[in-house]
Amino acid sequence: MNSRAMTITGWVLSGLFVVFMLGASVAPKLLGMQVADDTMRQLGWPDGYVLMIGITELVLVLLYVFPRTSVLGAVLMMALLGGAMATQIRAGSPLFSHKLFSIYLGLFMWGGLWLRDPALRALFPWRK
Repeated sequence: MNSRAMTITGWVLSGLFVVFMLGASVAPKLLGMQVADDTMRQLGWPDGYVLMIGITELVLVLLYVFPRTSVLGAVLMMALLGGAMATQIRAGSPLFSHKLFSIYLGLFMWGGLWLRDPALRALFPWRK
């Protein structure tokens, strides 16, 4: 795949990750939707953390989108996803649909960034 195609594919993957995070995670939390509160309670979180987590997710998504801060955003987002995975493990959620979902999101996020960032590709080259 040529460099231009890799960059376009990377931005598409990154865009899908961002749209998913904003639509399925950030928006329900920031808009005070009942589903966000219910989900957090089911996972054992006490009331009052939904808004803080939503703001944190929004900041990390924004860091990820901007090329100058994209690697920092990805590293910090992976930390957040690790916490989400730990919460799912503690709650006894199903393996493939819940516990590993953070891994799936992380692969999308890092894959998109790797494809759109030549410096990251140089740091972590694909080998045959």
